[in-house]
Amino acid sequence: MLEPSNNDELPVIPGKRYFTIGEVSDLCAVKPHVLRYWEQEFPQLKPVKRRGNRRYYQRQDVIMIRQIRSLLYEHGFTIGGARQKLSGSESKDDSTQSQQIIKQVRTELEEVLQILKA
Repeated sequence: MLEPSNNDELPVIPGKRYFTIGEVSDLCAVKPHVLRYWEQEFPQLKPVKRRGNRRYYQRQDVIMIRQIRSLLYEHGFTIGGARQKLSGSESKDDSTQSQQIIKQVRTELEEVLQILKA
């Protein structure tokens, strides 16, 4: 769903457990108000809310946001069409997310290897 060519345009997801809305905004190239709107439109997006209603996104949320962004901005889906595509292929999304996580880990390991070689 999120092709590797599109993934290269976006920054690498750091190895943190939680991300603030500002960090996710930067990682996904989407403004914070758009992220809040997408939370209402996509039931798959459920960031943890803590003190003062602050949102904390996890890695799978960031990957899901990147998929939504890809569907809407690059593939021309409407909000309803993207919601239907994501809900209709949840098992496929799991394998896509797994592949993306593996690619991300591999990239990070290659960067560590380069640092160690230097």
